[in-house]
Amino acid sequence: MVQLGLVVAQYDKHGAVIEEMEHGAYEAAADNNAEIVASIDVPGSYDTPLAADRLARRSDVDAVAVLGAIISGDTDHDQVIGNAAAQGLTDVSLDRDTPVTLGIIGPGMSQDEAEARTDKGASAVRSAIELATELEQ
Repeated sequence: MVQLGLVVAQYDKHGAVIEEMEHGAYEAAADNNAEIVASIDVPGSYDTPLAADRLARRSDVDAVAVLGAIISGDTDHDQVIGNAAAQGLTDVSLDRDTPVTLGIIGPGMSQDEAEARTDKGASAVRSAIELATELEQ
């Protein structure tokens, strides 16, 4: 059984996008013979690399899935956040030799687009399971 860590960025301006993504992540784990053994909530997507690193250090975590939503605002700040989070998570994966999957939707996304992509929570978990399984062999 694959054991996962889950990082959930809680920033969601206008709704239940994150809640739906997290629900999908837990369902995907259960449906694919995996278990989320630890979960860390962080304020926003920018904060996810440190939490992912903490989970990737654990001996009982085979892979980490990271969830978040970056909704466009009036500035390009969403681009900065998205780039920083993606690079930070890539660094964690390589530094810890542990799969870290990017289930952060956005940037450059409207609220409606975010609501249409909540399935990315489940997708990030399935990817984490597949990577952990493949790299175990």
